[in-house]
Amino acid sequence: MTDLYLKSLVEYALQKGPITADDRTFVRNRLLEIMQLDSYEEPQEAPICDLEAILKGLLDDAVSRGLIEDTVTDRDLFDTKLMGALTPYPHEVRRTFAEKYAVSPETATEYYYKFSRDTDYIRTYRIVKDVRWKYASPYGEMDITINLSKPEKDPKEVAAAKLLPQTGYPKCLLCMENEGYAGRRNHPTRQNHRVLPITIAGEDWFWQYSPYVYYNEHCIVFNGRHVPMTIDRSVFYKLLDFVRQFPHYFIGSNGDLPIVGGSILTHEHFQGGGYTFAMARAPIETKLTFDGFSDVDAGIVCWPMSVLRIAGENSDRVAELADHILTAWRAYTDESAFIFAETDGERHSTITPIARMRDGKYELDLVLRNNITTPEHPMGVYHPHAELHHIKRENIGLIEVMGLAVLPSRLKAELAAVRETVLSHGDLRASEGTAKHADWMEEVLSRRTVTEENIDAVIREEVGAVFAKCLEHAGVFRRDADGKAAFLRFAAFAGGKE
Repeated sequence: MTDLYLKSLVEYALQKGPITADDRTFVRNRLLEIMQLDSYEEPQEAPICDLEAILKGLLDDAVSRGLIEDTVTDRDLFDTKLMGALTPYPHEVRRTFAEKYAVSPETATEYYYKFSRDTDYIRTYRIVKDVRWKYASPYGEMDITINLSKPEKDPKEVAAAKLLPQTGYPKCLLCMENEGYAGRRNHPTRQNHRVLPITIAGEDWFWQYSPYVYYNEHCIVFNGRHVPMTIDRSVFYKLLDFVRQFPHYFIGSNGDLPIVGGSILTHEHFQGGGYTFAMARAPIETKLTFDGFSDVDAGIVCWPMSVLRIAGENSDRVAELADHILTAWRAYTDESAFIFAETDGERHSTITPIARMRDGKYELDLVLRNNITTPEHPMGVYHPHAELHHIKRENIGLIEVMGLAVLPSRLKAELAAVRETVLSHGDLRASEGTAKHADWMEEVLSRRTVTEENIDAVIREEVGAVFAKCLEHAGVFRRDADGKAAFLRFAAFAGGKE
């Protein structure tokens, strides 16, 4: 049966395009080497067409012969090694991308995205396990996801990985040295990983697609040097230069401070892709003009977080105004609105910027962020408050800022338990999995009639409402008259007026 799986994997690669007929024997022998087999007999059966089934068959055989342990980590290390044998060298991928880019940027990214899926760097059979739905919020249709595509590791695996010696190569998960890296139990394998070079604002960068694709063509653009995240004047030029080269994509950066930043602050990187988020569809609710920038459109966006949108035909002018606003925000304190630029020498204010092209203009959304904490809100005043942590307690990063909730995998089982408890008229406080949701669900039941027919829709709507509230908590200016007045005070401080 192993020979059939090997035949099927070679035929898969031929069909998808990573290899040609000239490579058939060579690739088969590479696979035999990895499987530690020294013979092969061509099966008469038709090849299996499902990649997940092919890899599972080869992994099961490797486990049965003691080549690997039957753990998520060992299986991922081994099947990526198999796929790496089918993956072209970087120079081939870069040459093909350049040829496609000469046709159009869209043609090039379509090729590269398909390549990343076909080589199993993006494991599409895992991505489809994510739970996804839309939520019609007062701010537009938001995306809600429960992330299930990242496999859960056994606690023993996690503990064992911590005992392994740490190395400085690659320095982090983003460094370009990950390309082709075999991996280890405390660092993911990247043998089927190919990155593309790109010059932005005169600097050498690279880009790739995210293996977890939270949205269509979710890409990561990272500095060729291992330097920390920084939001400064240069970032705006970099973002705008990227969308100049790929005008069908957006690109954004997490903040450069804890709480309001991303999960990796040690390596400068951006995230982008071919998706239109709810925030991008949200309209300007208050138009502004900034002194000295009459050629740049500006305004406050109708969004739960505090967003200024600026746009113009000249990217340099847009970047200059963005830098002007950033400088003003970092210096701004308004005690009546609980906005503090710094306390005890610690800086609190930064911006989450997002760039796109729209109607021939360069556009930047500047999301005002502040990471101040208090005894009442130790995880952040402008962070989901404790009453929302049963759904979302993690930082509100770039993706969430734009209106896509990335919720923890635990919610799938917990919400299913809530559903069954409500339908059976049980006690929500009787088990740990449902107790954390009891206050929330009891409040929902007090104002909504819930039946077996509508409970799934009700739960999804109410989870969406919690996420929208998380974004409101992360907004530095409240969504009321006082908050609007405070927002306009900052705009005036920065030289803006209605």
